[in-house]
Amino acid sequence: MIWRLEAMSAGGLEGTVLGTLVMPYCSGMGNLIFAFVMGAKGGPGKEVLTNALVNNVTNMTLLLGLPAIFWGMSVLPPEKAQKSKKKKEKQQLFKINRLSLLLTLTAVVFFTGVVWALAADGKLTFTDGLVMIGLFLFWQAFHVYDVLKTNVRQNKSFSWKLTIDLLLLAVGAYAIYKSTDWLVDWLSNINSGFVSAKHLGWLSGWLMVLPNGILALYYARRGNPEVVYTSQVGDGHISIPLSVGIYTMYQPIQVPSFFYTSAAILMTTAAVHFGFVAIFGRLPRIMGWLLVAVYLAFLYTGLGQ
Repeated sequence: MIWRLEAMSAGGLEGTVLGTLVMPYCSGMGNLIFAFVMGAKGGPGKEVLTNALVNNVTNMTLLLGLPAIFWGMSVLPPEKAQKSKKKKEKQQLFKINRLSLLLTLTAVVFFTGVVWALAADGKLTFTDGLVMIGLFLFWQAFHVYDVLKTNVRQNKSFSWKLTIDLLLLAVGAYAIYKSTDWLVDWLSNINSGFVSAKHLGWLSGWLMVLPNGILALYYARRGNPEVVYTSQVGDGHISIPLSVGIYTMYQPIQVPSFFYTSAAILMTTAAVHFGFVAIFGRLPRIMGWLLVAVYLAFLYTGLGQ
């Protein structure tokens, strides 16, 4: 995954574009396929919703908190970097990326809030799923338009190698499908212990967030916090609303009480990230520790129920 992401970055997909349009599909493919598999097998919708919540909350707390603690998460370079004309242009690019990140954070609050409102009656139906999928498609269309507009202005075009990258992604997606199908069957036949059907949503959520975690730590250590930020925030849209919406195409989801607490955590952390990025352009180390603490509280609340 890192190999192809590096190739895409070298081909012109850089910064926020890479994090918003490419990485979420690579790292969120497991969650998407999990929803397909569970829907096709008639598995409980509660586990799909739990899988999505574990994925999103982990992204917004633990996987942004740890890079902030160890490497720092500044989406703007130091002001002294504005000495030369070239560095001023780079500073301008960072500012544009920050605006894009703020828009994506706003989308997290919006999408989660919409799902919260749709789940007010205690279930998510086929019609609710159509709304969620429609919102996601509109959001992606907006980003595709933005990328195409930028390419036209800068007289750029996508490399022919992008087709090969997409084919490799398709091969990887099939491998994920086969392994996820096996995982669901295996866990569904275990009825006791922590590693069992009872915690299918939690276990699959942790497993499928591992690729995103590896990418987050890799890009943070590499000095690309803007990619880390946008990938973690953007990956959430694969789970909520897309994965949840896909499952409702098969059957309704009875919403557990745990959803409302988790959604509140998700919207609150997104708002906190928005504030720090908008005002300071970075996530302080102390906030990294607090986000890790919030994640531990999330685990205690969810697993305690």
